[in-house]
Amino acid sequence: MNIHNKMKIVIFGNNYKKENRNLLPILFKKIKEITTAAIGIEKNFLASLKSDGFALPESIKEITLDNLEADLAISLGGDGTFLKTAAFIGDKQIPIVGVNTGRLGFLADIASVEIEEHLDRLFGGAYCSTARTALELNCGLAGKFNGFHVALNEIAVLKQDSSSMINIFAYLNGEPLTNYQADGLIISTPTGSTAYSMSVGGPLVYPEANILILNPIAPHSLTIRPLIIPDYYEIRLKVESRTNSFLVSVDGRSEVFDEKTELIIKKAPYSVRVVKQYDHTFFSTLKEKLMWGIDQRGSLK
Repeated sequence: MNIHNKMKIVIFGNNYKKENRNLLPILFKKIKEITTAAIGIEKNFLASLKSDGFALPESIKEITLDNLEADLAISLGGDGTFLKTAAFIGDKQIPIVGVNTGRLGFLADIASVEIEEHLDRLFGGAYCSTARTALELNCGLAGKFNGFHVALNEIAVLKQDSSSMINIFAYLNGEPLTNYQADGLIISTPTGSTAYSMSVGGPLVYPEANILILNPIAPHSLTIRPLIIPDYYEIRLKVESRTNSFLVSVDGRSEVFDEKTELIIKKAPYSVRVVKQYDHTFFSTLKEKLMWGIDQRGSLK
């Protein structure tokens, strides 16, 4: 990743986690020690800080969609904040590094308690930027998702009520696939394989693999299993529901759709740049975060 003294850094944060703000003075101080980078803060996070009387350097710039220009984005929070950061950045190809103040944190790579050490490593070149596949939702989007209809993790089609399943007729590149009679269907990227898809029994996938996952939620058939397809396939969905409507979630941002709406989901025309440590691999993250492959039977004696 290209690090230089005159770089521009934009900071994103969770407005509801006050403890995140304790990291900001450390962050400002460390960045000033290492580089002469110009620092900006996303407008909503900045407004929240100001409303609470948080002391900020005078040089801090408010960052909006109109003036967003940076060499690096820093996300303070959990994976949810990281996903919002990715949505805001869109197709600008700004690398994102996550400082994890949440619990699990697959995307946020820096532990908040070690922020100074990791910033030294970050600006010392111990991090790299990798390209991650994103998903784009098309059709029926007028006024929905505030214009943010691209997902880094997943797009999910869900029943709206609490009782009746929905019918989701799926087509791949125009070819009929199946009718998912289920509570919903998750279309996941490799990055999202450790998120919602994993929670309903989906496979773990290496983040840079060129695939997508179709994973039904509580299907009304034992023969319907998660399906992996090439990421260049176009997915078309038609939904039938007793309520004549259904939910669509784009990385956790949900909207109600009329069942007459036909959805088209495909690989976004751009990737999301995620900053990771060179020595912090996907497999080490699985072992650390999920205790993946660790045999605990000896501890039960």
